[in-house]
Amino acid sequence: MRTTLDLPDDLMRHLKARAALEGRSLRDLVLALVERGLQAPATAPAPAAVDLPTLRLGCAFVLPREMLNHADLSTLADE
Repeated sequence: MRTTLDLPDDLMRHLKARAALEGRSLRDLVLALVERGLQAPATAPAPAAVDLPTLRLGCAFVLPREMLNHADLSTLADE
């Protein structure tokens, strides 16, 4: 069956270049990509949880609320 698709110019250039690099016709490449897309799961699986490393950089301290401003935090970072 024939159909007409309106593809953005940059996408069309990308498809033509890929087809040429793979030595395939544009038609064969687009058919393969559409079939692969239709066979893919409808929803992507959620990424697995990753445990990030914890670093201890000395003893913890609590800053008073009035010290939680840019100037005081910059001073602490410079020390």
